Amino acid sequence: MLASEPATDKSHTRRIAEFVAGLACEAIPHEVRERIKLLMLDALGCGIFGARQPWCAILQETLGRLDMTRTTSVWGTALALSSPHAALINGTQVQGFELDDVHRQAVLHVGAVALPPLIAVAESHAQLSGRDFLAAAVAGYEIGPRVGLCMGQEHIGQGWHSGATLGVFSAAAAAARGLALDADATVHALGIAGTQAAGLMAAQYGSMVKRMHAGRSAQSGLYGALLAREGFTGIIDVLEAPYGGFCTTFSRSTDRFNLAELSAGLGERFETLRIALKFYSCVASNHTSLDAIRAIQARRPFGPDAVAKIVIHGSQVTVDHVGWPYRPEGLTAAQLNLPFCVATLLIEGDVFVDQFKPAAVHDQARIALSRKVEVVHDPAVTALGSKFRHKVTVAVHLTDGTVEHETREAPRGAEDDFASEADIVAKFRKLTRAAMAQARQDEVIELVLGIERVPDMRRLPALLRQE
Repeated sequence: MLASEPATDKSHTRRIAEFVAGLACEAIPHEVRERIKLLMLDALGCGIFGARQPWCAILQETLGRLDMTRTTSVWGTALALSSPHAALINGTQVQGFELDDVHRQAVLHVGAVALPPLIAVAESHAQLSGRDFLAAAVAGYEIGPRVGLCMGQEHIGQGWHSGATLGVFSAAAAAARGLALDADATVHALGIAGTQAAGLMAAQYGSMVKRMHAGRSAQSGLYGALLAREGFTGIIDVLEAPYGGFCTTFSRSTDRFNLAELSAGLGERFETLRIALKFYSCVASNHTSLDAIRAIQARRPFGPDAVAKIVIHGSQVTVDHVGWPYRPEGLTAAQLNLPFCVATLLIEGDVFVDQFKPAAVHDQARIALSRKVEVVHDPAVTALGSKFRHKVTVAVHLTDGTVEHETREAPRGAEDDFASEADIVAKFRKLTRAAMAQARQDEVIELVLGIERVPDMRRLPALLRQE
């Protein structure tokens, strides 16, 4: 059903609200419950690591001076703020170092927008059992990706940053379910959050503000749910309104989005199972290329000196999003730029947190090698649609005249080849080791993986505070 077609019975916004308000833990398939536990643990690790990054420290210090409320924890710190400001910072921290999950087809980092408002609700606004918390998390992880599927990859291609636009719906859904809002109030929570959606992809070229976009979505969704609980009203058909609705406003034309994706399969098809994890500290669009180069090196070892040039064939989104000539304008640009990340892998042997210290931005060896990497558009990949937007074919031209090729459709940790519990726990421990003793790590892991048995989820933010 396209934008020009009216809903036959209920609006899509209403259907979403009824799903969110009525979702119970026992209705969620076992596979989905087990998957979201791992996704949440991964997001928490990313958020605690992000707390120590300079852009997050600026937010902590600035808002700590402005906000005298001390109710809601900023993860990985001793700071507490009002719940909207804590959600803003915690969402920024999760997205703070390009380590967090991604729904690749919907182009959304889900945990960064869904978990911070929900944990703020559990700490400061409602007493939630682990089972209610899990249901609210699934609600949040389900809704934002559906909006992304509706909008398609053209949404980010035309310059909107999806975490800042789509993310408000995940945040509002999680917070609304956490507050036990009924369907009517949830409609308004979505409508309040949706009108706050905004964020520009130009932020990727070096600014700190790109990392804050997820935090703003988390904050907007929390505002939406808290206000709706008090009777404040929003746009009741925020997604499908023909004039000024989210879809018509954020897309160039009505044939570029599909409203049916908004509520198709709710409660039957779970998008939570299609969320992937990252094992490189860079934007998800880069991961398939890095995996392809690793595969080539495994069968034909080579180092940076043996490279004549590398040509990466990918979708138009890949070219636009990450294929631009690298400019040393900050760590954000370094982590988003594909040629620079390829150079980092070849020189450093990995692309994780230790490879992106501040000095890396101006590393002349990496910059020089990045100039040998070209990212070109393959119309055939673009034609496959958003599900395959990360597909690449990498051609490594070596100085001896030989050329090695490798094609990859999905990276390590992708939804169809999801990471093991052991790998995710190891990543959590690695990211939190500077902030948590092993015993505290063990407590967080045990709580999240056994969340159905938790009587009061206020225990979680208590564990996330700095020791």
